[in-house]
Amino acid sequence: MHLPFTPNHVQLISACYPPNAALLTAGPDYRPNSQELSRMTYYASNRPGKINKLASELEKRVRLDCRKAKAGNIRARSSLLITLAIIKALATECRRDLPLLTASLLASVNVTLTTLSSDLEIAARAGSVFTAWTTYTDGHLIGVDQSITQDYMSCLRAFTALGRFESQDQEVTNRTRLVGLAALTGVVTSEALYHSTQQLKTQVSIFMAAFVAPLLVVEVLSLDQEVSDVKTQPNSPYLSDFRNRPTMERRATSIHLHVTGELGPAGKDVANAAMRALSALFEHSNGSQAGVSIQAAIDSFNEISAWDKPEHCRWFAVRAAEWTQYQYRYSIPTRLVECLVQDQDAPHTTDRHRTLAAMITSVFTSPIPLVNLSTSDIISSLISVILRRVAKDPDDILLPALVECIASLGTHVYYADQIQDLAGELISRLTAVETNGVPVNGKSDLGRVRTEAVRCLLAGLLSLIHAAEVHDVSKEDGDECKTVHRAALAESGLTVHVEAEGKSARADGHVKPSRRASVSPEVWQDTLSLLCDGDYSVRADYCSTLVTYLEREIPKLWDFTDVDGVKRIRPIAEGPTQQASINYSVLFGDATTRLLNALHAHLYVLATSTNLGVATASHTPSSQRSVNGDTADDKSQGEDTEENAPSRRSLALPRTRKQSVMQRLLRNIPAKLSSFASVSATLSDYGNMLAVLRAVQLNLPIRGLLTGVPMLLALDTALQGETSTDAASVQRVQAIRELLAQTWLSIGKVWCCQGVIDIAQKAIPDGYENRLPTLPDASQGSFHAPRTPVPMAESAPEGSVRALDTEGLLLALVSCETVQEATSLDRQGLLRKFTAPWSAESSFKEDGQPPSANLRNGDGLAPLMKVPHAFMPLENLSRASLARSTRGVGVTDLREALEGRSSLSNTNLRETAPSLSTLEHTSTAHGEMHKLAPVRSRTSQQRNRFAGPGEVKDVLNRLGIGKANASGMLKPSFTSKKTESRITSNLTPPYKT
Repeated sequence: MHLPFTPNHVQLISACYPPNAALLTAGPDYRPNSQELSRMTYYASNRPGKINKLASELEKRVRLDCRKAKAGNIRARSSLLITLAIIKALATECRRDLPLLTASLLASVNVTLTTLSSDLEIAARAGSVFTAWTTYTDGHLIGVDQSITQDYMSCLRAFTALGRFESQDQEVTNRTRLVGLAALTGVVTSEALYHSTQQLKTQVSIFMAAFVAPLLVVEVLSLDQEVSDVKTQPNSPYLSDFRNRPTMERRATSIHLHVTGELGPAGKDVANAAMRALSALFEHSNGSQAGVSIQAAIDSFNEISAWDKPEHCRWFAVRAAEWTQYQYRYSIPTRLVECLVQDQDAPHTTDRHRTLAAMITSVFTSPIPLVNLSTSDIISSLISVILRRVAKDPDDILLPALVECIASLGTHVYYADQIQDLAGELISRLTAVETNGVPVNGKSDLGRVRTEAVRCLLAGLLSLIHAAEVHDVSKEDGDECKTVHRAALAESGLTVHVEAEGKSARADGHVKPSRRASVSPEVWQDTLSLLCDGDYSVRADYCSTLVTYLEREIPKLWDFTDVDGVKRIRPIAEGPTQQASINYSVLFGDATTRLLNALHAHLYVLATSTNLGVATASHTPSSQRSVNGDTADDKSQGEDTEENAPSRRSLALPRTRKQSVMQRLLRNIPAKLSSFASVSATLSDYGNMLAVLRAVQLNLPIRGLLTGVPMLLALDTALQGETSTDAASVQRVQAIRELLAQTWLSIGKVWCCQGVIDIAQKAIPDGYENRLPTLPDASQGSFHAPRTPVPMAESAPEGSVRALDTEGLLLALVSCETVQEATSLDRQGLLRKFTAPWSAESSFKEDGQPPSANLRNGDGLAPLMKVPHAFMPLENLSRASLARSTRGVGVTDLREALEGRSSLSNTNLRETAPSLSTLEHTSTAHGEMHKLAPVRSRTSQQRNRFAGPGEVKDVLNRLGIGKANASGMLKPSFTSKKTESRITSNLTPPYKT
């Protein structure tokens, strides 16, 4: 019975409650009177101005009942449950005017959870009310109204505490956590979370630990099973697409407790609920929001001590990237790298560092596509972390994990030049570290810091290329283990068997066409100076990396692969033109040839130099080590101020610095050595050199032959000047002789030249055991401990390798028909090519020069170079372009002559540009596909007015048209039929038997 003058809204609310005597028996549902509740909600929905009064009255009742229930009043507890049900019904029916109800609703839920958080039934009912509000709110009041924001954040903390509840009773723990996670799931599917990025950061930092903690108590295999359940059985269509439905069509979920007596929820059920919430969180986030979420997860790992469970952390990182929208997935690994960079200056490596690196690697190696990923920024950040950690401690246990991070970038290739760009970034930093060292603070072993930094970057470079290669291989018949490296085919045009991932390529070379560009020789050439590094571990690691590059990465000629993966020869469409380009590249050089010239120069220095490495002058005492590990007490080196000035430690012009260092090393090598006792190379260095030379001859047989044989002859000539008889000198002579014999033996086998094989085998006595150590296998994808060299024996070895018959080797090689056909050179041409004066300095200079345009001594002489000087005078600048052209005289030349090209020697025409200028451009026939730059041409009238009938007649006579050329100057100028047919004929591969 209501008292007189009771307000109408109070009467409507009071009518929803059962009589006081029935409150004790209202359970277990504790529902209000349905008829009276409908009347109240109808009243509120038709009179929005009364909603505030209704909400205030209900808030008063909640506060009163909470105070009484906390004291043990059972009726007050029942009344509180009914009041919360009334608030939920009011929020559901008055969803259009929910902002009028928000303040009282959040205050009521906050008071309830703060006062009676231990009562699980009341917490579940409060969670249902909170979920109803999160379902229909637009979130505009969060961050605007201070009181509402404080109550909302307090509710989040309360539900987070329920989600992280711990108890000795596992069933109670799981039931409580399910209640908290259910309420928080309503938050991650609400506009209240995503309306403001600033508020999202605050909210996610509060409840993220509740989502992550349940995942750590379940095995990873069980988590994978639960993930599949989440995909196949979504929670509710209203949760998965809540943003696509208008507010009026949404439906709020209710939180129900576990029924007493039934089997309680297990830990995997709690993990399932947490995964559903996490998947909804990342699925509904954009790039910045996903980054905030993963940052909050990393912070929660510190709070719940999750770093000692790397498997769970890696699983979480991969699933977070998978759950994020396709176009925003890049934010996950990017934020992980940023977190690693923030901790790069930590004094010691912790579980956090190792686990973060493992998470980054797992995300990159997963099959999840990561579009819009800035790989260049990521690899730059990882390189910076490596250098910082090495500067702190050369033996830092984080270095192998960082190398794996760099390698994992190779599994995501999104554009053709990506791997080349990443390799270029690594090589640029590698050359800078090689030349300038790593800045360190305090007393540190500068030489060891530099060595480990170079080795780390080398391992990252090798692993990056290897990962990209494995990622870009073919899978035959669904066999995931059988992979074939696409660059393993030899230059000769025949297929060879190549080991890849423990399997062999098929004999027909059935390979998948590459989706990426190989690392160009121009980029790789900056690393060759590591062959002559002062530290053996660097030299050994680089030799392994170099051999892998030569075998699998360096561009090779005649390697045609169609879309279906079958290698074919194109004799009609591309055969003659491509063949001419190949001939020119082989005879006169291309990027690969320049790399090989520099490579053989460095190998010669390694085999004969008495001083390896780079010394840097400083103002410190002479006993202090330089950044290259060498002492700075060499006066001759210290006086070279231009090359050793402290200002050169900057990153500017590393290539210029390296060239100057190489030039200084070359000046210390005489033409003939009188003693090899003081040579710095170890026995292992000669074994590594043999592996490199074999890789060159096997993978680049033509260009390797033309550039390598002169170096082998020069090295053999240096041995002839050996006069010392001490044991050390004799041992090195024997090592070099064995190196030369084994290399010549490989050349003979590659070209099937029995004469070379016989002569090379004669130099090796019967029963002789190879003393040169083998090159260790490249550790692809990992960072190994420094390798130690095998020193020379203390005494002279038993048995000796005889001196090679170089004249017989040359005669046998140049007489080989296979070599002649492959190089398009006859016996005399090959002999001139091989016996041309060679030195390491001249070969090193050629590495940076473009292909020579002087074709006077070659068999492929351009026809227009032999046109009489009267037709092309020396002062005519256009001759420079014609010198690089290989096309013959035809109709076009005759038309140009008629239009006035014969008068180009006229001084009036020298300032007028031709219609297409080829000056300072390389011809397309030389393999460099550069387009000619068109310029403004003269009109035909302008040209014709300078070309009179007499001039045209004179030109025709000089070309041999109209009357016989009695002088005979033109006849011998063009290439003979024999030479021309040899140039345009298909080359026979060197592997032909």
